Amino acid sequence: MTATLGAPPRRLPRDADVVQRGRTTLVVLVAVAGLVGVVGGIFFATTAGDVEGAGLALLYALIPLPLLWWTFWWLDRYEPEPHRYKLAAFVWGGVVSVVIALGLQLLAELWFDLTLEQMATYVAPLTEEPAKALFVLLTLVRWRRIIDGVLDGIVVAGIVGIGFAFMENIGYYAVSYLGEADAIGPTGASGAAATFFVRGIVSPFAHPLFTASVGIGLGLAVGRRSKVAKVALVVAGLAVAMLLHGLWNGSASSGRPELFVLTYLLLGAVLVGYAVLAVVARFRQVRTLERSLHYVALRGWIHPDEVPYLSRFSYRKAARTYAAAHYGPDTARAVRRYQELATEMAFLHDAVMTGRRKPHGVERTFALLDAMHAVRPWVRLPPPLRVPRHLS
Repeated sequence: MTATLGAPPRRLPRDADVVQRGRTTLVVLVAVAGLVGVVGGIFFATTAGDVEGAGLALLYALIPLPLLWWTFWWLDRYEPEPHRYKLAAFVWGGVVSVVIALGLQLLAELWFDLTLEQMATYVAPLTEEPAKALFVLLTLVRWRRIIDGVLDGIVVAGIVGIGFAFMENIGYYAVSYLGEADAIGPTGASGAAATFFVRGIVSPFAHPLFTASVGIGLGLAVGRRSKVAKVALVVAGLAVAMLLHGLWNGSASSGRPELFVLTYLLLGAVLVGYAVLAVVARFRQVRTLERSLHYVALRGWIHPDEVPYLSRFSYRKAARTYAAAHYGPDTARAVRRYQELATEMAFLHDAVMTGRRKPHGVERTFALLDAMHAVRPWVRLPPPLRVPRHLS
């Protein structure tokens, strides 16, 4: 049968997506904003005054990115959001929200006579957090199916926070190198390194943590039927984000080390709490995926023996390894695509069956099944694996 079919086509069926009006315009706007962000980042780096300072500002801003990206990639593995949305979230955080926040802060400086500590403690949280949260809200309005719960909210909001922190850090490192951040502290490479220690090593998750509060509120809101409850949860999430941001900035600018340490410990506890919440939500995704696949198998849409190789990551990897070793890389590619389609279909099917609002949910479920059936002739899975019922 393998010889008759030959190798799978190079272009396997893609996700069954609903083409929304204005998508091309949005893609162009994101690309333009990304280009503006690159130019803006270079500009902020050059404020350091020389090539060494600009290079250090960019380098220090880049160093935490792999860890931050890996964290949210790991959380998003089971039901990954489209790459274009995650890129848009990063660009919004690094460009659009920075522009909005800076504009509002400049107006605040013109209208009010505020000290630097007041700007950092009150104005910065009140302008930056809503500017970042706006992307999460727009995502819900335009792409309702992207945020299904708490974990999706944490991922999307966290990536916005990563983008904002990246751009903000470039400016902080450049200013520290120039010596304008603190007339008493070190300047030059030492000043930039000291700021990097605080922002890049001690607190790289600060902005993602603040914005994740909004994501959690929005993730809880999508499961509520009451509009009052939805609004209250989103407002509460934004309020928590601004409160945490204000506490952090206020303690850092207060000049009191003991207050900074206490605030750091408090935010550390919040970070641990959010991490536990995210891991629990991720575990629930695994259970949802397995439950939905078992139900789909009972309907006869897939074979029950396929379920382990479509759900647990260890078995999924084993299936791809088996296909590559016995049938070659093209078959392994078909297995991977089959797993991806099955994952999206299972989550979408569960949402439809539990009554959650999904645009064209039924049509997309059957379209994904059709795509799976188109790939299936080239799929070669290992021998049936009997998983004990209590583990399935």
